Formats: sequence, structure tokens, C-alpha cells
Amino acid sequence: MKKLSLVFCLLFCFMLTAQITDFDDINFNRADNIAKRHSNLDLKNLPLLAHNLTFDLPTEAEKFRAIYTWVCSNIKGDLVQDSKVSKNRKKFQKDSVGYLNWNNAYKNKAIKKLLKQNKTMCTGYAYLIKELCFLANIECKIINGYGRSTTTNVDTLQLVNHSWNAVKLSDKWYLCDATWSSGYFINDVFIKDYNLGYFLTEPILFAKNHYPINKKWLLDSTLISSDYTASPMVYGKTFTHQITPISPSNLNTFVKENEIINFSFKIPDTINTKDVTLIQYSGFNEITRDLEYIKQDNGQVTLATKFKNIGTFDVHLKLKNDIVTSYTIQVAKK
Repeated sequence: MKKLSLVFCLLFCFMLTAQITDFDDINFNRADNIAKRHSNLDLKNLPLLAHNLTFDLPTEAEKFRAIYTWVCSNIKGDLVQDSKVSKNRKKFQKDSVGYLNWNNAYKNKAIKKLLKQNKTMCTGYAYLIKELCFLANIECKIINGYGRSTTTNVDTLQLVNHSWNAVKLSDKWYLCDATWSSGYFINDVFIKDYNLGYFLTEPILFAKNHYPINKKWLLDSTLISSDYTASPMVYGKTFTHQITPISPSNLNTFVKENEIINFSFKIPDTINTKDVTLIQYSGFNEITRDLEYIKQDNGQVTLATKFKNIGTFDVHLKLKNDIVTSYTIQVAKK
């Protein structure tokens, strides 16, 4: 029992520290260049693609980076397919067996379309990452769960709607999301925008908008042992800047009028605090909130503001021109 407990504790330690900073000593430029050099290849011969992307790279991390960069750069999102799957997820929301049967039947069509047209949705991205990793002798799994956005799974986890990957590198598991790394839709048009923030992301940040069906794939002992609570909303730019919100810890926060509340976050690099603001919107007008103070200490930035009026306020943390976190603050009479 003692040995098992020791193994269990060590496993959680590995989970807790598994993040992109583990590979600070690796220059991924070579892997990225190899992916770019082979952008003309298609998916008709996956073994050849996997070989060309990885055979000349010395480490698992570099091999995986080449695979990840190629997939994110060469596969487009498929809105038609995504809409069809979303519709059936809602249709079978209370019939998991029915949805599983439908999904298994539809999966073959989706994979055929991916291999033929280089277009897919989240399941296809995760499938392709896993297959190329298998061919490169890298252990990788597809993780299914809840993707949080401004329109779904906001306050509670209601609908399983997303897939991503866990990859094992140097005997540690890491998390990544090729779908959200590859780009986004604007007015039904897919915009390519390679966001490396979703590559081997720190687990606590990743969990802000990814929650797996199987909690062990949270990869952090503190997250696994606690129940789900709706955290502040985060966005693609949150991952670009590698910002991890600290407080308030929940999306919805209750305070009294004239009470000072701290907004804090961690960031890997030192920043100019003049670039950080708290904003609200009045119609289409952006209003910058007055701050009691702002400070930066050991990788953590803290802003303090006072809510003088009773009501409900959507407050957004902004770094330069990017909104990176959103909160709902409910202010009651003192």
C-alpha cells in the first residue's frame, strides 16, 4: 500500500508540473520549419506524412511539435459538420446510447471528409493528431468533454461538445487543443490563426475552458479533487499571453457596495502594468474603471477596484488591446 501511495503521489506531481516550460531548453523552430516545408503534402498517405514530419527530429517533443504545427496549419474548420454534430448532441442530450450510436455511424463520414478535403471539426482534429502520433511512436489520447465559450457551458456543464488531446512526452502527460489552435469562424468563414497558447498548456489554465468527462485528464491534483465551479471566462488571447486568472476564482462574484475587490492573474513574463486595464461596456462604449492600485510581484499582477453602485456588472480584464478574462460582479447594498 505504501508503494502504491508513493506511485500515486509521484504521478500527481508529474501531472502538476507538466507544461510547456518543461521544454524551455528546446528550440522548436526546426520542427515548425519542417511542418511548413511539408505543407504541400496531403492526408492520402498518413505514414509518409508522419515520417516526413518527424524522422529528422531528435526528441519526442520536437516530433510532436512538427505534427501539431502541420495539423493546425493545414486543416480547416468545417462549420457544416460542426453544426450537424452540435444539433445531434442536443437532440440526444438525454440519450447517451442513442448519441453514441449516431456518432459512431457519423464518425466514418467525418474522417473520410477530413482525409479528402482537409476539413473537419474538433473530433477530426483530435483523431488526426492521435493517428500521426501513433505512426511516430508517440503515446497520445483523444479526450472528450466540455468546451466552455461565451455561448455554451458558461455557468454549468450541460453539454459534452468538444474533443482535444493528451500526449505523453518524456513520461509526462500534456494537454493541447489543435482545433482552437488552428483558427476561428467569423460570419461562417474560417479564419486561419495559429495560436500556440493551446500547445502543451499549463493544466490550471487549460481547465478554464476545457473540462474532461474523465476528471483524471485535468492533470492536476487540486482540480481533480475538487468539484467543478464556473471560473471566469477566458478567450484565445488568454492562451496567447499565457494568462492564468487567480481571483476572483468564480465567474460570478458577490460584493457589497464600496467594497474593494482584487482582480489578479499570473503571467510568465514581466509586463508593463500600464498595459493592464479593467473595463466595462455601456452600449458600444468602452469604459475604463478607476483602480485603487495595481501591482506586480513575482509573476502575479493584481488590480484593485471599488464598486460604488448597486447592480450587476460585466467586467473585463484587458491586456493591451486584448480582452483576456471576463467576470460578472453582483453588487448588493451594504
